[in-house]
Amino acid sequence: MSKTSFSRALTAALLGLALTAAARADTKDYEFQLVKDEAKQGEAILDVRLVDKRTSKPVPNAVIFAKRIDMAPDSMEEMTSKIEQLPSPEPGLYRFKVKLTMAGGWRLSLGAKVQGETGTVENKLVFKATK
Repeated sequence: MSKTSFSRALTAALLGLALTAAARADTKDYEFQLVKDEAKQGEAILDVRLVDKRTSKPVPNAVIFAKRIDMAPDSMEEMTSKIEQLPSPEPGLYRFKVKLTMAGGWRLSLGAKVQGETGTVENKLVFKATK
């Protein structure tokens, strides 16, 4: 391989690497959003969207590995409740069945892996349970 050919190949490879790295997202580019910020006390269904903040498009097929619900907004973080993930009704929408034992402020904490990304998407979402 000639010196000029090698130089061109190296330049093309570095340019391709730079473009690939720039196209990759960061976990900070994703966020969970509550569909509704209120739910009825008792058995409730919470729908949450995972969106790419750069495009506002839903992100399907994330793996939710951490979920917790508590009453931290009302200074009762130790007051937790049962939470169960249900099948997704549409791409990018994640559904949870929860038991809201009291009216008041609740916090839903989620951790997920987005396919093709390194790192973890984590959000704490606050909503209100009403009687």
